[in-house]
Amino acid sequence: MDNIYLFILVALVALAVVDIIVGVSNDAINFLNSAIGSKVISMRTIMIVASLGIFIGAVFSSGMMEVARKGIFNPGAFYFDEIMIIFISVIITDILLLDFFNTMGLPTSTTVSIVFNLLGASVIMSLIKIGSSETETIADLVNYINTEKAITIISGILLSVVIAFSIGAIVQWVSRVIFTFQFEKKIKSFGALFGGIALTSITYFIFIKGLKGTPYYKDLSSLLKENELFIILISFVVFTLFSYLFQKISDKSVFVAIILVGTFALALAFSGNDLVNFIGVTMAAYHSYEAWVASGVDASMFSMEVLDKKVPAEPFLLFIAGGIMVVTLWFSKKAKSVAETEIGLSRQNDTHERFKPNLLSRGIVGMSFGLSGAIKTILPATVSQKIEERFANNQPNLINKDQSIDAPAFDMIRASVNLMVSGVLISIATTMKLPLSTTYVTFMVAMGTSLADRAWGRESAVYRVAGVLNVIGGWFLTALGAFIAAGIVVFLINWNKEVMIPVFLLLTILLLARNFINYNNGKYNTIDPKRLKKSESKTVQGIIIESADNIAEVITRSNKIFNLFLDGLSKQEVEVLKKSKKGVVKLKSEIEELRDNLFYFIKNLDETSVRGSSFYMTVLAYLTDISESLEIITKISHKHVSNQHKKLRFNQLNDLSEIKNTFATLDKEIIEIFNQRKFNRIQLVLSQKDDLLKLLNNKIDIEISRTRTEESSPKNTTLYFNILLESKDLLISKMELMEEYSRSTK
Repeated sequence: MDNIYLFILVALVALAVVDIIVGVSNDAINFLNSAIGSKVISMRTIMIVASLGIFIGAVFSSGMMEVARKGIFNPGAFYFDEIMIIFISVIITDILLLDFFNTMGLPTSTTVSIVFNLLGASVIMSLIKIGSSETETIADLVNYINTEKAITIISGILLSVVIAFSIGAIVQWVSRVIFTFQFEKKIKSFGALFGGIALTSITYFIFIKGLKGTPYYKDLSSLLKENELFIILISFVVFTLFSYLFQKISDKSVFVAIILVGTFALALAFSGNDLVNFIGVTMAAYHSYEAWVASGVDASMFSMEVLDKKVPAEPFLLFIAGGIMVVTLWFSKKAKSVAETEIGLSRQNDTHERFKPNLLSRGIVGMSFGLSGAIKTILPATVSQKIEERFANNQPNLINKDQSIDAPAFDMIRASVNLMVSGVLISIATTMKLPLSTTYVTFMVAMGTSLADRAWGRESAVYRVAGVLNVIGGWFLTALGAFIAAGIVVFLINWNKEVMIPVFLLLTILLLARNFINYNNGKYNTIDPKRLKKSESKTVQGIIIESADNIAEVITRSNKIFNLFLDGLSKQEVEVLKKSKKGVVKLKSEIEELRDNLFYFIKNLDETSVRGSSFYMTVLAYLTDISESLEIITKISHKHVSNQHKKLRFNQLNDLSEIKNTFATLDKEIIEIFNQRKFNRIQLVLSQKDDLLKLLNNKIDIEISRTRTEESSPKNTTLYFNILLESKDLLISKMELMEEYSRSTK
């Protein structure tokens, strides 16, 4: 290629647009969660307010561009050709990493991604340079990496987890003590004051402190510095009066105004802090190319000391970037698919939990409850009693049955605190030119306010803590993955940039296209259309109809699992048996979810339909029995084959094949009955019960005779008898389920 570096620059510009899209798709939900979770403002209004915040924040975000140029590495230690390889490697890796998380619907940090991409790429490039030098050693790595700044950035990101959680918890606890959960009366007395404090703090940190990161601060700096206290006092008076008038005139809570302003402020802070993640690398590459062309020096000899100097902002580029971010916010489907984790973990109600407890989460919860008990013994009894009174009735009036974002997760007080604290913390970091992770801050603030609000009670704490630990663990994996991946890409491109850059660009296009197509086709949908459904009906007849779909699905899947296990057992294929085991685990977990939902199901029933709960519980019990029989069959078969025991004899496999065919005929009839609601045909199925049990008992008797005269393998005998007995239990569970339906539909 005549000018590979011009090609790289053009590619970086195109990739910057893609990086904005995939970055906003993951990060956008961070500043929407509080407004979405409280459900006090329409989604359209939330999107309009957030769009304004994003666009304005993008135009005023130039102060953060320093990080991509010299925040991680010392640019003077690299030549132009090396720095361009670092930049193209970083942005390719960043796009692929973020798109992977978006496609899977998982939240991650764009800040951590870009920082560790830069760190990984620059470290490997430094090691390549050290390796080609006869005088340098690994100890000289500190000459290439801006270790002090890098440590400051990384420690700031990690410290934000603790700070955001702690401050969120403290502010929420104080707010709840003041307003309680029954805040309708308190809001009349303290609402204007709270609104004045909240709106003043948001205004001060977002609009005044935030100006320090913009090219417009110089003109206003003297005015702001000399009148800072005066501006704060005037703002407090104005916003307190505004809050009072807002409640009087609109007859709405001031929290609505705080949530609107807070969403705008957090969107603005997000854009101002995170825009560097999306276009900072490309802008640094543009300035590098511009300086190199003007110098006339060979690319491998032109030092990048120019990046050490402060570079003026490019308002036009910021304007375009802001526009792309707004468009992405409105049209990206992936931007709307990452909210359930945070909202689910911060939900006030006890409901079915997404995450499973682990040893660490149990230990943390145990220590927390122990510490809480110790603090109560230290505090005077009257103080403890007063605090408990403030947190009385901490459950919303309406009990929600699921974790869907369509249901309110928390009240307006918590939403206001989430937005206020998150916006202030992000803005402080932006003024200090630290790339604080908006994901970390908003998530940990939400978790801190949830803890303070006692959303993590004894019913849910161990699950919620496990969820938080899983999310934080995912963040560390993001950092590790970004570091390693960027390093590998740098190494390969440096080996042959003329070949590897087009290869990586083509690979990026193909992977993005594949993920886009698969996502639109529903391949990555988190909701399986065949997943067992929770009953939403309030009447007995409705429960019977809804349960029929679940029964048909369970029988369909149980038949597939039985066929799969027998196929794997007869062919001695461990992978097939493992697949049947996974099918049982999935089925059993879905049935357990339905059982976990019983509390909310019973609460939701009409007074005249309470007997429906008994029917529903009985149906779930039989479905559980079916899954447990399948679990035993698949486990013992997998263990038998994995241990390399003898294959079942031909006549044993032949008998099991006969049972499989009999079950297939029975299951087909049951599935048709429940899919087509032909409950009048249930008696035809029940009439076969005795003959089917006789068949299984006969197989058992035959095997007993074989064992006494022919069988020589204890392991085979044990396996075969267990399969026959569990098959018999499986049949009985199906028949008892049919009998229950027959009685209930008469």
